[in-house]
Amino acid sequence: MNLLTLRTSCAWPAVVLALLLWLPGAQAQPLAPSFCASDGQPRPLQLLERFINADCDSCWQDPATPKASAGQAVLDWVVPNDAGSKGEDAPLSAVASRDGLNRLQALGKSLSAQTVASNSIVKKRQGATLRVAHGLPLSGYLGTSIEFKAGPATAKAQPATAWLVLVETLPESTEGSPVERNLVRNSVQIGLQPNKSGRKQLLNKERFFESRVMSIASGVNPERLRVIGWVEDQAGQVVVAAQSRCQVPS
Repeated sequence: MNLLTLRTSCAWPAVVLALLLWLPGAQAQPLAPSFCASDGQPRPLQLLERFINADCDSCWQDPATPKASAGQAVLDWVVPNDAGSKGEDAPLSAVASRDGLNRLQALGKSLSAQTVASNSIVKKRQGATLRVAHGLPLSGYLGTSIEFKAGPATAKAQPATAWLVLVETLPESTEGSPVERNLVRNSVQIGLQPNKSGRKQLLNKERFFESRVMSIASGVNPERLRVIGWVEDQAGQVVVAAQSRCQVPS
């Protein structure tokens, strides 16, 4: 594959400017051709996650790759194989990310020699809403956000986790892929814990909001970037999910 490696270095001036381009309510946006958020988009009913071993040179082109169906949000994680011997010489090492290992661990799964798929049903909590958004790429960085409103308060608060994932949507046939892919380029896992009173933002009417600046690979097509987010309860059950789409302003 001829896809580029992720960049992880941080340039604070670029971070500040990226946030200014993204922040809600910003008035001056002369460069913004579109607004990218989950507003008005159908809510995913399932999360289909495909994990590819970076050592597997044929997995990206495997005709048996699980295909997305209606109502599914799809993520493609390329995972480095710590037990393998190829290391940086692995066929898919250029797009491999250790974030995939973290996600496999959260799902209670192990890395397969080839590809492993996970399908999580979204059991939406009544009244819960989720919004994800992102701004324009700038100097290798992208401002992103996730906003969760839990709806009616529950009797007992439970710890939970929010995930925000930056993906590059690659059309079918890219590098020989038999399916369209949402290649994971960056991700963040946010733990939500009860506050001192025992109540919790996740499970009451309060608003939970988090903004992050994510680094992106220098060769990524910025027009193909978007974000996918979801919230899980303590048991790992997905309670709400959302994905952004870029809309040209009228």
